[in-house]
Amino acid sequence: MCVLVVLYLSVSTFPVGLVGSGWVQTLCPSSRLSVHYVTFCLIQVKRFLEPFRLSQKTLQDISSRLTQDMIKGLGRHSHHKAPVKMLPTFVRATPDGTEKGDFLALDLGGTNFRVLHVRVNEDEKSVLKMDSEICAIPQEIMTGTGEQLFDHIAACLGTFLEKQGLKEQVLPLGFTFSFPCEQKEIDKSILIRWTKGFNCSGVEGRDVVQLLKEAVRRQGDYEIGTVAMVNDTVGTMMSCGYRDQSCEIGMIIGTGTNACYMEEMCNVKRVEGEGGRMCINTEWGGFGDDGSLRDIQTQFDLEVDRSSINPGVHIFEKMISGMYLGEIVRLLLVKMTEDKILFSGKVSEKLRTSGAFLTKFISEIEHGSFQRILSDLGLQWSTADLRAVHLICDTVSSRSAQLCAAALAAVANRIRTNRGLDHLDTTVGVDGTVFKKHPTFSAELRSMVHKLAPKCTLKFIVSEDGSGKGAAMVTAVAQRIAAQSHLIDDSDEDELEEN
Repeated sequence: MCVLVVLYLSVSTFPVGLVGSGWVQTLCPSSRLSVHYVTFCLIQVKRFLEPFRLSQKTLQDISSRLTQDMIKGLGRHSHHKAPVKMLPTFVRATPDGTEKGDFLALDLGGTNFRVLHVRVNEDEKSVLKMDSEICAIPQEIMTGTGEQLFDHIAACLGTFLEKQGLKEQVLPLGFTFSFPCEQKEIDKSILIRWTKGFNCSGVEGRDVVQLLKEAVRRQGDYEIGTVAMVNDTVGTMMSCGYRDQSCEIGMIIGTGTNACYMEEMCNVKRVEGEGGRMCINTEWGGFGDDGSLRDIQTQFDLEVDRSSINPGVHIFEKMISGMYLGEIVRLLLVKMTEDKILFSGKVSEKLRTSGAFLTKFISEIEHGSFQRILSDLGLQWSTADLRAVHLICDTVSSRSAQLCAAALAAVANRIRTNRGLDHLDTTVGVDGTVFKKHPTFSAELRSMVHKLAPKCTLKFIVSEDGSGKGAAMVTAVAQRIAAQSHLIDDSDEDELEEN
């Protein structure tokens, strides 16, 4: 009777593999235990995970909400209050294969940054990553002063140039700075806010290109040429665009998440000019910062936000990106153990430690690596616990893929609508460890995008060092094009906007 109840309740809630002798024996170790007890345990698992399961109708609605926020972000007067900032990048073309030369690239977007020397070869139509070096950013610098951060970057750049014998050359530099910025020109970009664990003082509201140049001057023993400011999504799109000229979307799903795409200039109300297109950095990580996603935020999402370094900011990113997925799973495990559903009700001190459950554990568990991870967390586990943990990881990562798909569908549908096409064929350049490393994320993302944007066919290209090579490509392409546009000052005469 006990087994029959487990099978019945699991049909709509659990994978077939979840129901087995281990699961049954743990929840119902003897036939004397009541059916009601088994039912209670399973209902608790379902209760915790149900809020993470989103219907296609809900995802379609979320996609529509993002579309409206994108329109608001593009508006000349509405962008101030838009959670999705839709920042002009002044990149008005993708590579055409004629670019050539030597470039430096800096890529800052996480706890490490990279310095690269890139050569673009026109004859072979190839982008060659000549040399690169990864430099760590200590925690005290991530939360110290802006001067300390940029001095650290300038010192690492100088060391790299010395090793490569390039200190006497003055090379143009592409600066990939993967934080929300208000880009005024190709070489002027104002930091709106820090994300991803950074909180350096004296940087928000200032031009990060100027801060870099000042740090290089303080370094004093080398010079850099012109600087092109690049968001990592733009770098990804440009890098992939050199290989596939139909690439007009760049997407990052890793530590953080963001996307860019080629928007019609007539819709970019904040920049002069009506003809052609411009790459827009959506900053879709901020989707929901106005409360528009509150109906799908779980108690665990709210706790992750409350305990983050920037509460109330980048709500969408905190629901789907690699910096937060592991913590969501950890909070689920703690709560379900405290409620005596998992691990015999015994929560280890390690599991109670914020950040102890790394996002990479989700991929490893879904690959089948359980015992070492749970043992290292100080947990006493059973077969039933293993299956439940696998289900939790799968549910959290599945929601991430589906929400990412809803956002990508909004971008693809907008491009198709903008161009009056019955069907859109385009390419997405994508980067990020969640997309690359998780065993099922990319497949689930593709499947859901197809359902939410049935009139769009999206080809995905995984970027190879997109932030570095892409920064070089932007430096080569965008400098000569950026002069054709400038940002309209908000003090200019008001004009009617079309939504």
